[in-house]
Amino acid sequence: MKSKQIQAIRGMNDILPDESPLWEFVEDGVREVLRQYGYRNIRTPIVEFTELFVRGVGEATDIVEKEMYSFVDSMNGDKLSLRPEGTAPVVRAALEHNLLHNGPQRLWYSGPLFRHERPQKGRYRQYHTFGVEALGFSGPDIDLELLQLAHRLWRILGIEGVQLQINTIGSAEERRAFRAQLIDYFEHHLAALDEDARRRLHANPLRLLDSKNPALQPVINAAPRLIDALGSESRANFEAVQAGLREAGIAYTVNPRLVRGLDYYNLTVFEWVDDRLGAQNAICSGGRYDGLFEQLGGKATPGCGFGIGVERVLLLLKDTGRPAVMPDAYVVRQGETAERFGGRVAETLRDAGLAVVAHCGGGSFKSQLKKADASGARFAVIVGDDEVNAGSVSVKPLREDAQQVRASIAEAVAMIKQREP
Repeated sequence: MKSKQIQAIRGMNDILPDESPLWEFVEDGVREVLRQYGYRNIRTPIVEFTELFVRGVGEATDIVEKEMYSFVDSMNGDKLSLRPEGTAPVVRAALEHNLLHNGPQRLWYSGPLFRHERPQKGRYRQYHTFGVEALGFSGPDIDLELLQLAHRLWRILGIEGVQLQINTIGSAEERRAFRAQLIDYFEHHLAALDEDARRRLHANPLRLLDSKNPALQPVINAAPRLIDALGSESRANFEAVQAGLREAGIAYTVNPRLVRGLDYYNLTVFEWVDDRLGAQNAICSGGRYDGLFEQLGGKATPGCGFGIGVERVLLLLKDTGRPAVMPDAYVVRQGETAERFGGRVAETLRDAGLAVVAHCGGGSFKSQLKKADASGARFAVIVGDDEVNAGSVSVKPLREDAQQVRASIAEAVAMIKQREP
């Protein structure tokens, strides 16, 4: 009986070779911009103690309540979770290894995150992110630096039309005072709330403000605004961020309903959005989290950062027609002696910095040339008995109307390099 074919888990996608060049283009662009701004790489495990996210992200958030992949370690009973976000692990690592003992740190990370959500365009159960974290910096200047960094990245990647939305959610004390005001308002409009909003009302009322339910928008739009309940210090901080954006020539919109879904945020929060993506329109989200270090057992330390959704960036880039990365040459070899000599030829070409695919698996000369053409290589480098006896190769252009020529290996290298795209 034939075994049933096993497929990938829903919402966890394979990245196939034809797709990888666009991923590499984005990854290379992000790394280059981060290098320009002096950010250094940090790599944390994909599995952490569940308590890290309960304390850091917030027990009453969607992530902790219903989206985390959590399990009990069968060996010792530890409660563990696949990381659903990247900031809390970075702060945990900074505390555990005392990274800030010599001063503030500019850090970045990349890799998969996991949330058990309903898969749809731009939302997956395993998705990939680049995270940027500035630890130990107080004041609005670092907020502005992060926004400028993201703005430069969109330019480098050639992404147009992305819009910046910003808001301030003040201090924890200001939000606690506003929370009571908000609960009182929504309690007077209980009949208009859906089941999810009623569930959140007392646990996390700020999350009602960014509900995507169209039926709730009239009551949400009439709700009190947090920005109107802030003190002078929080207002001044927000004004400084806006002044910096204006001076930098970065367009933005103040969205007073933008609150973010994680409890550790304070003061500046922001999203870069693009309506071409539909409902899941944020490609980069973040803000300031000055209380997170204390929540995780450290002393009060300022922090600010953001995460970029790689898959959503790719959705914006997929129609740009960027060419795939193709080899420079494909080595065709016919005969036992040519097989060995062709292998040495391929290594010599690679030593010269060329990308080379050497044919393997046998086959006729004609079939090998077909595979050379299908590979996308610019040249076929042919090795047969005649070439072996002469210590040379034949070079056949595959992407232009030119004659095949016999050449020494050094001449072949020069010829291929001379015609690099």
